[in-house]
Amino acid sequence: MLVNNQINYVEFKAADLEAIKAFYSQTFGWEFTDYGPTYTAFAESGLEGGFEKSDEAIVNGALVILYHDALEAVQKAVETNGGIISKPIFSFPGGRRFHFLDPAGNELAIWSDK
Repeated sequence: MLVNNQINYVEFKAADLEAIKAFYSQTFGWEFTDYGPTYTAFAESGLEGGFEKSDEAIVNGALVILYHDALEAVQKAVETNGGIISKPIFSFPGGRRFHFLDPAGNELAIWSDK
C-alpha cells in the first residue's frame, strides 16, 4: 500500500549495471527487473529500489524517494517550506516524479503513480 510522505524507494547509481546486478543477486539474493538499458529495479531487499546507469563519478550514490499521490501539491509544499526544485516534474515508466534539495542541500525525490 502506498502511503503519502513515507520513504518508498531508494535509487543508486552504477557505471556497470550487469556487474552491480551480479553482485547484489549473488551476495544477497536480490531480484532485478530491467527497464531499458540504463535502469534496473531491485526487489527482495527489504525496501524496493533501483540502479541508474551513470558515467559520472559517484559522490552521493543514494537517492531517497518518497511517495505522494498529489505531486503538484507536495511540490508546492516543498517550495513553500524552503526546498529547492532540482529537477522539475517528469514522467517515467510507471509514474511521474520531481527532485528537490532540502535546506541542508540533501537531494531527495517524490514520485506518484497518479
